[in-house]
Amino acid sequence: QVRLVESGGGLAQPGDSLRLSCLADGNIASIGAMSWYRQSLGSLRERVARITSGGIIDYADSVKGRFTITRADHKRTVYLQMNDLEPEDTAVYYCYAEEITTATMPRTAYPALWGQGTLVTIAS
Repeated sequence: QVRLVESGGGLAQPGDSLRLSCLADGNIASIGAMSWYRQSLGSLRERVARITSGGIIDYADSVKGRFTITRADHKRTVYLQMNDLEPEDTAVYYCYAEEITTATMPRTAYPALWGQGTLVTIAS
């Protein structure tokens, strides 16, 4: 059984920083690309940042220069450092992982998994 567990959301003021974490929990052999998405009220879910297993990164234009995605494979964790937060960043943030393979036998491949989401609220 594999699941993604996010943490680090909460209430912050404009200009503040928050760091989100997403742990891939389970007996995992490998994980492909990992991403952060967000969905604000009344909007579609959008991808904020993505990092491949080889370290290739891309960001949504709205967060470039403010957000940084990193991953620590030995911890099976992906992070999203969010600086200079704006009210428009208010959303539920979701972790998304691709191509997860378990270490237990028989190996199980999950094409993709979503986390449960963590709420980020930016307000004065």
